[in-house]
Amino acid sequence: MANEPRDPMQLEEPMFILGNGEVYRNQTEVKMSQIVLPCHANYCGELSAGQLLKWMDSTACLSAERHAGCSCITASVDDIHFETTIGVGQVVNITAKVNRAFTSSMEVGVLVSCEDLFSDRHWKVCHAFATFVARRTEAGKVQLKQVIPRTQAEQMEYSLAAERRRMRLIHAEIINDLLSSCSSQTERSQEHLPQEMTVPAERTRVESVELVLPPHANHQVSTFGGQIMAWMENVATISASRLCNAHPTLRSIDMFHFRGPSHIGDRLVLKAIVNNAFKKSMEVGVCAEAYQGGEPLRHINTAFMTFEVLDNDRKPCTLPRIRPEPDGKRRFQEAIARKKIRLDRKYIISCKQSEVPLSVPWDPSNQMYLSYNNVSALKMLAARTNWVLTSEKKKVSLYTLEENQMLCFKVETHVAVAAEQVFLLLSDLRRRKAWDHHYQECEVITDSHEDDTIYQVVTPSVTKGGKVQDFILLASRRRPCDSGDPYMIALRSVTLPAYPPTEDYNRGEVLCAGFSIWEEENSFTKISYYNQATPGVLPYISTDIAGLSSSFYCTFASCSAFLEENKDSLASLPTSTL
Repeated sequence: MANEPRDPMQLEEPMFILGNGEVYRNQTEVKMSQIVLPCHANYCGELSAGQLLKWMDSTACLSAERHAGCSCITASVDDIHFETTIGVGQVVNITAKVNRAFTSSMEVGVLVSCEDLFSDRHWKVCHAFATFVARRTEAGKVQLKQVIPRTQAEQMEYSLAAERRRMRLIHAEIINDLLSSCSSQTERSQEHLPQEMTVPAERTRVESVELVLPPHANHQVSTFGGQIMAWMENVATISASRLCNAHPTLRSIDMFHFRGPSHIGDRLVLKAIVNNAFKKSMEVGVCAEAYQGGEPLRHINTAFMTFEVLDNDRKPCTLPRIRPEPDGKRRFQEAIARKKIRLDRKYIISCKQSEVPLSVPWDPSNQMYLSYNNVSALKMLAARTNWVLTSEKKKVSLYTLEENQMLCFKVETHVAVAAEQVFLLLSDLRRRKAWDHHYQECEVITDSHEDDTIYQVVTPSVTKGGKVQDFILLASRRRPCDSGDPYMIALRSVTLPAYPPTEDYNRGEVLCAGFSIWEEENSFTKISYYNQATPGVLPYISTDIAGLSSSFYCTFASCSAFLEENKDSLASLPTSTL
């Protein structure tokens, strides 16, 4: 249940006592607690989502400014999914802290929880990631200082922040490509219902104007991003209400970017319309534009919000269907594509790693999120600090980790080869046959992206006299985001309709595996190989740790020899030959 009692310490990171006895608390952490009053609530007696967005933005901005030492503005906000609503009289607790700083921007993580003062229950409401940009000073562009993670949780978020930043940068391009290719497919999927059974989209159109006054702006006279989001949520709620003639509940907001600033004195024009209504939810598109005097409108932001209507048991009701106007068919069709993308994203990214199936179907609409999940899972595994050294031999160290019925391995070694060359040589799985006897055959199926390749790999049978195994593996490659980051090569199983399991092979599956490659001094490179799987899934898994150790030593001794033999070769990233 969304409001199930939980330990409040699980909802926010407390002060830590480090190994040296030092009491540590993140210096960028900012907390806000607000009791929900009737003036903050909507007609249902629940905290207005717009008010919550204002509080979240304010808390995140204060955290960003504490780190930057100067004023900051909201640049973007990742997807927000509201797990539950908050009632009048309950307390909202918001914690924000900077996960990572880049050149002039930084990612701020925001955790929102709710507290019932009478029952002492706590539960999570939502978790969001916002990007803030430090404003220029009189001295010029700001160069942000780096965040230094001190705990395992901070190290994990620091590492994942680079992957989330990459996804933000390519998000718009990939979404536009997907939407442009969806029209023919979605047109065929439309149901032709009688007009009396549908609601014309024009009925849901809302337009409103707001004058930006000093209370709506920060000390730099720029309109608070949270205030703009609150106004957008207001018109979106009106639009959704016109479709269903009921009080809708905001469930999610898709990732959005602020295209430009707004200032005191601006007239902010807000427009909303229901793009499409599905069985239990609807998508509302909202646009914010600004102007002063007779100047043309400036585009500030566009967002897509998903609403539901809940019955007395808090279950989603069935909604009326929408009938798009001639000029709204594109919005209608794109909403269908966005819904699929939204479900893929939630399914792949929001689930805990243990809840995601071993093999997830791959297609162009979810490739960005599969790649993100692939690399993020490896980074989370690499950030663990409770590895146990099992054995060590000939400069190869084997570590194990058993947790939640998962058996994980880490193999670590060093080579006198440049990290870039190691990355290039290990990135192409077709070269792995030269040093890993478990790889009998390997071919490129497709290059889904410049950083992602899908392979079919054939390995020996795990049992004597049994069938050989084959794997369909997604290999995701990442170069360092900053000088202190490793190269990453992440592997996980996917499914492709063109490559179903066959009688000739036992189809194997990989949950999480791959390499992190660290550049060290004097042209030395540290290589860490990780493997996370349930027993019986991978050819490496065995109940005989001694035999397993011997296998790893032989394999990675061969790997070291292979890398040193080819350290001067012209290696490149893999490309499809099919």
